[in-house]
Amino acid sequence: MFFSVVLAVKDPTAVERANLLNMAKLSIKGLIESALSFGRTLDSDYPPLQQFFVVMEHCLKHGLKVRKSFLSYNKTIWGPLELVEKLYPEAEEIAASVRDLPGLKTPLGRARAWLRLALMQKKMADYLRCLIIQRDLLSEFYEYHALMMEEEGAVIVGLLVGLNVIDANLCVKGEDLDSQVGVIDFSVYLKSDDDIGGKERNVQIAAILDQKNYVEELNRQLNSTVSSLHARVDSLEKSNTKLIEELAIAKNNIIKLQEENHQLRSENTLILMKTQHHLEAAKVDVEAELQTYKHSRQGLDEMYSEARRQLREEAQLRQDMENELVVQVSMKHEIELAMKLLEKDIHEKQDTLIGLRQQLDEVKAINVEMYQKLQVSEDAMKEKNEIISRLEDKTNQINATMKQLEQSDKDLLTQTRTIAMSFVKCASNEAQHQYKLVKDISF
Repeated sequence: MFFSVVLAVKDPTAVERANLLNMAKLSIKGLIESALSFGRTLDSDYPPLQQFFVVMEHCLKHGLKVRKSFLSYNKTIWGPLELVEKLYPEAEEIAASVRDLPGLKTPLGRARAWLRLALMQKKMADYLRCLIIQRDLLSEFYEYHALMMEEEGAVIVGLLVGLNVIDANLCVKGEDLDSQVGVIDFSVYLKSDDDIGGKERNVQIAAILDQKNYVEELNRQLNSTVSSLHARVDSLEKSNTKLIEELAIAKNNIIKLQEENHQLRSENTLILMKTQHHLEAAKVDVEAELQTYKHSRQGLDEMYSEARRQLREEAQLRQDMENELVVQVSMKHEIELAMKLLEKDIHEKQDTLIGLRQQLDEVKAINVEMYQKLQVSEDAMKEKNEIISRLEDKTNQINATMKQLEQSDKDLLTQTRTIAMSFVKCASNEAQHQYKLVKDISF
């Protein structure tokens, strides 16, 4: 007793946590017992249910930090409850529903609505379990000595699992949750003589609740297993469909390959038969040629000795012909040199002819100029007529001279070409004659 007094003096927050834990135990136990004896779905007006929400509100408010707002200090449990949707994805729906409720104006009203919806979903214990695990995030909203930061919070979460046996149908939309006053009614939890005599019934109810909790937990695990099995069956069906399609394609490919194999075997048989036929024919031809070669071998030896003698003679004759060919090649080079000299002479004459044509153009220009001056002066016209007649005579002489030069160039070019063609023809005839001689000698 002395130790408890000292503990209360030293750590009043521990006493508060213990009292809240005991109240939570009494509230949850009384709610479960009354709900099972009630035997139907609970609504918002059920007193033990209202007391449960009041006790939960006090537990969540314990050790809550005071946040400064624009006008005043704010102390609400909506902040940590709003954090649940980030930790538990299934809580996004309940948070969105609370925000969309039109009658709620305060964060406390939203927190009360959130607790009622979580109870109807039978996931209040799951949501709060995710919250108390993240102590580092809770430290932003609670003091270090708060109930949610200590072991008492984990105990309360474990007690909330028993509420899954309760079916509640709560109307949150039309209820005024902002202005409700949360006061704990301790008269509900005071024991009477009837409660002492009903221990056996409580034990039976506890056993039934334990069985129901076990069955619900087992059902939840089975549902998750069934969903995973359904997903696996779907994936197996898809893979089976793909395998069936691949099997059909593989069968078609096997049939095509068998047909190609049969065709290749038939072609191989035909090729083998043709090859054997050709080999037999070639074998007969080789035997005939071998007999012919044996008979002609003796005559070939005699012909070889005679051909060797003729080869020596032809080699000597070929040497003589090559010497004569060298002489002809030197003559051809001399003729080519003469043709180059003739071409040079022709080019010089062509340059002379070009100069004469330029002089003729100058004379024509002078003639035109004199003709223009003739129109200006009649006296000068007579003199210029004489000059023009002289110039025309000179022009005719130059033209005649040019024609003679062109004719001489053409004759010279014709003679050169004739000489070259005759020389080439002689050389070609001589080469053909030598080639015939060499060919006759080789034969």
